Amino acid sequence: MPPQLKMAFMTLVPDADPDKHRCTMTTGLVELIIQLVPNMNQAIDMAKQLTAQGCNVIELCAGFGHSMTGKIADAVRGQAAVGAVRFDVHAAFGKSSDELFSG
Repeated sequence: MPPQLKMAFMTLVPDADPDKHRCTMTTGLVELIIQLVPNMNQAIDMAKQLTAQGCNVIELCAGFGHSMTGKIADAVRGQAAVGAVRFDVHAAFGKSSDELFSG
């Protein structure tokens, strides 16, 4: 019997290659994809790909910031629920991605 829930956790890592930096863990209840992306454009594209692959929940790392989280939620609205860990400073960037990718 396939897992009941397919979900993803996406995190920003500046030197990530989305094709290489991905893993999947599966239990009887959940299939969890851990996906690394280097920037906002890749994050939006990947969120769309993940929903096309059947993910109906996408959890974002805290570094995405409020604006980016909203943009990703808008990109998959009606296809996946988007949640976010909150502390708004990305450890690798030293600031929120809202500051890095605004505009």
